[in-house]
Amino acid sequence: SLMVDVTRQTGKEKVISPSYLQGKKPNTIPNKKIEDPVTGKISISSLATRQDLTSFQLIPPRVTFGVLKEGCTYATTVILKNVGVNFSRFRVKQPPPFTGLRVMYTPGPVAGLQVELEIEILAMVIGGKDTDGLEEVSHAIEILTETETILLPVKANIL
Repeated sequence: SLMVDVTRQTGKEKVISPSYLQGKKPNTIPNKKIEDPVTGKISISSLATRQDLTSFQLIPPRVTFGVLKEGCTYATTVILKNVGVNFSRFRVKQPPPFTGLRVMYTPGPVAGLQVELEIEILAMVIGGKDTDGLEEVSHAIEILTETETILLPVKANIL
């Protein structure tokens, strides 16, 4: 029960349920278009029904590279998991070149499986002003699915 803690004492503060239990998904924007941004097909069924059957989850939901050495390339893997019933397609909108970010993945349907997205960053300093040797790179990578746009925040500090 959420009313008592592990020592069987009544709780002193309110327990906040995680967003996935509340039915909310962090960092997502529902698609308002009828046309599917991934396949280009026009949907005949209602979007409300499709949202119940297709859903993706990012593991981890954000990427923080930490402090990086300028001129080096770093990479990490993010898993895009299909937690819905139907297979679904997605595509990644590549970040602009000045961010130094690139996403590598294998396109295609995701049917009850997961896909690995490799996030690669080339640590480079672009700014013309003096920032005491540390520049922050922050960008939200857009992952377009059939029902929503998922945002993957990526942060890094370049030394």
